[in-house]
Amino acid sequence: MKVLDESTLQAAPVAPPALELTFPNGIVGFPEHRRGEVFHFADQLPFQWLRLHGPSPLHFVVIDPIGLLPDYAPELFDDDATALGIIDSSDALVLNIVTVRDQASTANVNLVGPIIINRHTGVARQVVVANHTQFSARHPLVTAS
Repeated sequence: MKVLDESTLQAAPVAPPALELTFPNGIVGFPEHRRGEVFHFADQLPFQWLRLHGPSPLHFVVIDPIGLLPDYAPELFDDDATALGIIDSSDALVLNIVTVRDQASTANVNLVGPIIINRHTGVARQVVVANHTQFSARHPLVTAS
């Protein structure tokens, strides 16, 4: 996975974003960032970009855990599900933030605090999952075989 510079990220994507989002409360550490979008570059899939609009744009690498982590089944607290308008699990899109420190082989995924998106409304929230004790906030993306 390559890291893009700010000018490339500001120009991307040429096509409309894959998904426009509203974060009524911002995300953890960035409450003023209340709008955003998820987009991708075909050559970087399954990785996607979460761009947040606010006083200064923020960009996070995110990944859909389906297929990558077959045992990952995050459970929402009732107040989070209600705030997002999620009635059934099929209403939710789950994205996890990926952190790359020194090199791609040390990348990790935050399974405790995913971004949950209502597929129908685009309302999103970063949550701490109810079953957080089963997961790590620094789950290795690449494991030794």
